[in-house]
Amino acid sequence: MGNHRAQRGDRRSTSAAPVVGKRRATAPARRSPLLRVLPSAPILLGVTALAVSAGGAVTASDTDLAGQVTGGNGSVAAAGTMGIAQASPITGRDAVVSRDSRRDAQADAANQELIEAAEAQAKEQHEALQAFAQQAEKQAAKIKENQWVLPLESYRISATFGASSYLWSSVHTGLDMSAPSGTPIRAIANGVITETGYDGSYGNKTVLTLEDGTELWFCHQTSIDVSVGESVRGGETIGTVGSTGNSTGPHLHLEVRPGGGDPVDPFTSLLEHGVTP
Repeated sequence: MGNHRAQRGDRRSTSAAPVVGKRRATAPARRSPLLRVLPSAPILLGVTALAVSAGGAVTASDTDLAGQVTGGNGSVAAAGTMGIAQASPITGRDAVVSRDSRRDAQADAANQELIEAAEAQAKEQHEALQAFAQQAEKQAAKIKENQWVLPLESYRISATFGASSYLWSSVHTGLDMSAPSGTPIRAIANGVITETGYDGSYGNKTVLTLEDGTELWFCHQTSIDVSVGESVRGGETIGTVGSTGNSTGPHLHLEVRPGGGDPVDPFTSLLEHGVTP
């Protein structure tokens, strides 16, 4: 009896003593049901790479320590199948399009400003050209209004300016234009009659003074058809060809005296005013 209790006591002490060199086995940890259905991390990475290569990007806000990829709303974004992976267009593309739109709008605004500036400049140039054209028309009208004309319709030049002869006491001071007696003499330009009458060797003479003070002398006339103070226009008849004064035959002796001073070559003066004798 005593031995039996001792043995029982020895058995209890033997079982309670730890065994040296051996580790106490522990029960295996129970996996969460969710972890069992999720694929491993390498598989998730492969699925994500395939989704990105297909043209999308996996939207994931956080990844837990167990390898779960969750969406922004907390749902599982990738759970081992392609259909569960959520993909969205690359947001950078939208940003590029937005920047391009703003750039295009700015370019359009700049182009519009350039167009408006060019139109304003063209308008100014057009107005300047119109003003210049109006001035040119006025000047042309004035020139036409004061256009010189030949004093005779038909004639022959018989003596020129500066010629020398016994017929003149000095060199010839005008241009002689021979024509039949009674041929109409026309005013060369617009002006006022400032002198008429007989003047020695010049015979019957008419002086026409132009606006700039130039005097035109018409000499050797048979008749004088105008009076002092009368305004005449170029082309109007002021008298007729004759042979009065110092003359060897019917002709018109024409002199041009700028400012009423010394005579100049009438041939040159006619050319300067667009008339060819």
